[in-house]
Parts: sequence; C-alpha cells; structure tokens
Amino acid sequence: MVVKRRVALVVTGLCLALAFASLGRWQLGREAWKRDLLAQAEAALQAPPSELAQALAAPQPGPVRVRGEGHFLDAPVLWLDNQRRGERVGLRMYCAFRPAASPALLVDLGWLPLAGDRRLPAERCPVGEARVAGLLVAPPAPGLALGPGMQAQDDGSWLALRVEPPEVAAAWGLELAPQVLRLDPALPLGHERDLGLLANTLPPEKHRGYALQWFGLSAATLVILIVLSLRRRR
Repeated sequence: MVVKRRVALVVTGLCLALAFASLGRWQLGREAWKRDLLAQAEAALQAPPSELAQALAAPQPGPVRVRGEGHFLDAPVLWLDNQRRGERVGLRMYCAFRPAASPALLVDLGWLPLAGDRRLPAERCPVGEARVAGLLVAPPAPGLALGPGMQAQDDGSWLALRVEPPEVAAAWGLELAPQVLRLDPALPLGHERDLGLLANTLPPEKHRGYALQWFGLSAATLVILIVLSLRRRR
C-alpha cells in the first residue's frame, strides 16, 4: 500500500511539472509569435503601399500596407466590446467597405469610450465614395470563443465579443474578405486610433515573464517531489 502511494505521488508530481513546463513553452511561443507580428508590421509600414484590391486578390500572411478607393456600404456598425485605450475602456468601431472589383471588408474606424450605463455611441457608418489607406491585417485575436460572437442591438448596430468575418458576413448577407483594414490615423475619418496591433493584449515581454513563472513552478514541483521522496525513504 505504501509503495502504491509513493508511485502515485511521483506520477502526480511529474505530471504537474510537465504541465507547468508545457505552459511555459506555450508562453514563449506566444512571445515569439507577437515579436514576429510586430516586426512584420514595422516592415510593412516602411514599404510602399500596395493597391487594396490587389492585396485582397492575393492575400499575404502578414500585414500589408495598402491604399485604395471604393465606397462604404449602407450597413450597420459592428462594435467590438472590451477594448482598452490606455486606462480607458470602450469600443472599437467597424464598418463595411467595398473596394472596386473586390469583396467588401471590415474597416476599423477607431476607438470610442463606453458610457457607464453601457449605452452604445450614436455613431453611424459613413456612406458613399472614399479613399482609404492603412494596414491590411488579420482580425483581432479572439481569445477564448465563449458564447455567441455577436448580437443585434435595438438601434440596428451589432455588438461583438470578437471579430469573425464569416459570422459577420452570414448575419449581414455580405461577402466579406477574411482580413480587416486598420485605417491610417492621418485620414480625416473615424475616431481615435493608431496602427498598433497589440493595443488590447499582452506585449511580448509579458509572455516571457509568465513563462519564467511557469518554469519556476515546474522546477519547484520537482524539488518538492525529490524532498518528499527522500523523507519517505528515511
């Protein structure tokens, strides 16, 4: 009976140590991915802009600096909830834009504050011809996809916990590109915004800190396991 308990203790301790180490490796992977994404965005901003329609026709895996003409569709606002800007909490505004001879895509028109009673801003999407520029990127990372991604509101807009173009396209009856356009802050259109890709998530260095914590827990578990095993033998 005593031997079985010792074996169970050793197995449990090793499983915990391996689990903590795996979480540490995952955090390091997230750090590397975010650093690579930031490097791609910096390179894209230094490159000359591509035509939006061409970039949509031949999508690239990383961010692409684009410019183009088209028109905003008469579609509702998509509000992305739980968006921070510094210490402030608010919403990010997305509208549907159709470039010439291309499928429509969602354009990020910037951040707006959210009232204490969570009443949505009375903003509406622009309609008509426009010239746009910015970064063509993947939608914001959704995190844990719990519950419905978006819900219709009484004022005709939609409130989303994550931006998923296929879900938006199905709800609105539109063909939408899988990317979104982060609008250039220099354009006289929209609201507070920048081209930072990690504004609402952890910076890379935070992931390294969490990785060290998980590796520390793994090492501590192994030390405790060794100490307990030696004491039991004595």
